[in-house]
Amino acid sequence: QEYVVESGGGSVQAGGSLRLSCVASGNTGSMRCMGWFRQSPGKERSGVAAISSASGDTYYADSVKGRFTISRDNAKNTVYLQLNSLKPEDSGVYYCAAQRWCMDQDQALRRYTYNSWGQGTQVTVSP
Repeated sequence: QEYVVESGGGSVQAGGSLRLSCVASGNTGSMRCMGWFRQSPGKERSGVAAISSASGDTYYADSVKGRFTISRDNAKNTVYLQLNSLKPEDSGVYYCAAQRWCMDQDQALRRYTYNSWGQGTQVTVSP
């Protein structure tokens, strides 16, 4: 069984920063691709960023490139998402998720290939 738990959400003004953390536990050997997804009210859950723990490759949605950075600490089984230059449209519930492998950009940011999900953490960006 695999488990992921997010933390680090909060409320900031536009232009501010937050750092989200995701700790993985259980069968971490089957969680070599970790992703962050965002769901805003009335919208589908969509991929924001992902990272391969095997290769270190990273993947970003176009809307966050240059502003968000995903990183990992394999020794701690933890993945981070640094959110900079936040905009009101970045608001939503951020979910951490895990799957066995990151294959390419499309697959890494596609929600349906992930099989372990956290409970989510709220990010609210005010104008």
